Amino acid sequence: MSGTRRKAGLLWPQVDGYRAWLEQRGYAPGTVRNMLKDLGGVGLWLSVESIELGQLDEARVAAFLLARRETGHRRVPGARGMVPLLSYLREMGLTPAEVPSITPLDVLLGQYRCWMVQERNLAAATVHRYENTARRFLSEQASRDDVFEPAGLTGADVNAFLLRECGRVSAGSAKGRVAELRSILRFLYLQSITPLRLGTAVPPVGGWRLATLPPTMTPGDIQLLLDRCDRSTAVGIRDFAIILLAARLGLRSIEVARLQLDDIDWRAGELVVRGKAGRQDRLPLPAEVGDALVAYLSRGRNPAGARHLFLTCRAPRGPIRADLVGDVVERACKRAGLSRVGPHRLRHALAGELLAHGAGLAAISQVLRHQDLATTALYAKVDLGALRRVAQPWPGTAR
Repeated sequence: MSGTRRKAGLLWPQVDGYRAWLEQRGYAPGTVRNMLKDLGGVGLWLSVESIELGQLDEARVAAFLLARRETGHRRVPGARGMVPLLSYLREMGLTPAEVPSITPLDVLLGQYRCWMVQERNLAAATVHRYENTARRFLSEQASRDDVFEPAGLTGADVNAFLLRECGRVSAGSAKGRVAELRSILRFLYLQSITPLRLGTAVPPVGGWRLATLPPTMTPGDIQLLLDRCDRSTAVGIRDFAIILLAARLGLRSIEVARLQLDDIDWRAGELVVRGKAGRQDRLPLPAEVGDALVAYLSRGRNPAGARHLFLTCRAPRGPIRADLVGDVVERACKRAGLSRVGPHRLRHALAGELLAHGAGLAAISQVLRHQDLATTALYAKVDLGALRRVAQPWPGTAR
């Protein structure tokens, strides 16, 4: 430790604190040693260049990295590798906070975000999704010669953007794009930014709810996904538990990501699920799922004080995002040699399996936590055998 202090220059008082900060976030011992060396290199460079610690920012970090390369150092981290050091120093109040550059688009999107929260009372996840679409639309269509001009938007701009979006997503996602696009256009008109009600120029997307069979998977395919999880590794144990929650309880991706340690009632054998619109439901915890969660939690969690159930396996450790659940299922499909599907397909498969074992639609609706029984009725179509028994013959043909 003393050697590290002598080599840390201006940053020697921060060695112990930075080490503890990194260990708390789950960095491996070897990575911690390398990052402490980077701290020492920055501290010595600051001393040689007579730069005060309070003046350290991204530009000076870039100058430090350039100087290291020019002097022929064998190991020079990238700019991304220096982010933890700057974050730590800023948390300690030793360097000034980063001042983001704010563009006119950022200002407008901030106003749009406030409007969605205050005027429309949308959920945080919905606000995030609508804002992403608005940013993509405005950055592509409302800029002329690098000048932000939302007032110059036309119906042709709206349709061109929507056609590109619909060309790369499913019919269901395209309907979502229509709603998201109409929302930002309504906001622009109400704020007198655009003179026309361009939301009326957004055409509806064809797609009839009961026109197709809901996609599903066989129980054998589900078991194959589970069997291909390497439960000798921490990642494999976590992924196995995530897939089980989606396959046996029908949890959505966001519901898996929201799970916390306090949501598991081990004595009662129940699980609290935080669903859409702030809804909370209690589901029975099957023994198979409980065993998978115990195996995952028994491997040790870092940071130990984190309350979310599932954490990332790479540092800095923190709660998983909903899209990681999709990545887990897609990786399992690749290992199993199956066509790539999303986690919602496991939810469909659960409904089909319950129906095949004689469960009624009301019971399936409770498991899937549908607010409307009509939503669950969609799954009645997957029982093709029962449908053939009640279907009327086509006129003029023998059954």
